[in-house]
This record gives sequence, C-alpha cells and structure tokens, in this order.
Amino acid sequence: MELNAIAVRLQAECNAETCSQMTATEQWIFLCAAHKTPKECPAIDYTRHTLDGAACLLNSYKYFPSRVSIKESSVGKLGSVCRRVYRIFSHAYFHHRSVFDEVESKTYLCQRFTIFVTKYHLMSKDNLIVPILGEVSNESTA
Repeated sequence: MELNAIAVRLQAECNAETCSQMTATEQWIFLCAAHKTPKECPAIDYTRHTLDGAACLLNSYKYFPSRVSIKESSVGKLGSVCRRVYRIFSHAYFHHRSVFDEVESKTYLCQRFTIFVTKYHLMSKDNLIVPILGEVSNESTA
C-alpha cells in the first residue's frame, strides 16, 4: 500500500514519453507480467500493473488463505512479486532520483523492503541494486 505514494509521485514526471520502457540501469528492460504474454510497457504502466497484480495476489484466498501462515506452494509467488515490486524502486532510484529520495527520506520504504526480502530470502542479493543507508548487514537479517 505504501508503494502507492511512489506511484502517485512518479506520475508527474514518469510517462509513456519520458519512460517508454521499464528500466533501472541501462542493462535491463523489464517485461510486464500483467499481460497474457509478458510484454514491454511504459514504466508508469508497469508500475500500476505491478501494484494492482501484487494486491490481487496477496489478497487471493487461493494462494494465501491464512493471514498467519503461508503455504509452501505460495512462497514462490512471493519471490516473483517481490522482484517485480523492487523494479519500481530501482526505476525510481535510477531515473527519478528526486522522487525516490523524497519518498524514501520520509518512509524508508525501499530500505525496509530490502531488509524484508533479504531476511526471508525472497530475492537474490545480486538483484538488490539500489544502495540503501547503512547497507543491510548480516546481523540484521539473521
């Protein structure tokens, strides 16, 4: 839910003309999984589609029937959605740094998300490309 703040702030400067693809660094173009066949989307559409998809997945009784425990078969779904959500942070950081810094200075959302995905091994550390204050240490994630 807190990611909506970034999405709303990005709308002012991230659009189909300025960011026709979802990228972070020059190295990757991310395909949007919201389509029947994954395809390129403008970054702001990728952001909207990803947030909508994440909300639907996390509220799905089929995959997450309990709010106390997670079925083993659903854990893989979490890793996949976490990678997609993290791309929103990385796009904002590398292409809209002022928006990223503004939101992060108030919420520490990227930092908290990074700690979460690291602690629960939901993402490879190689994919965590946004530098965070006080880099996540092994002690804080053990």
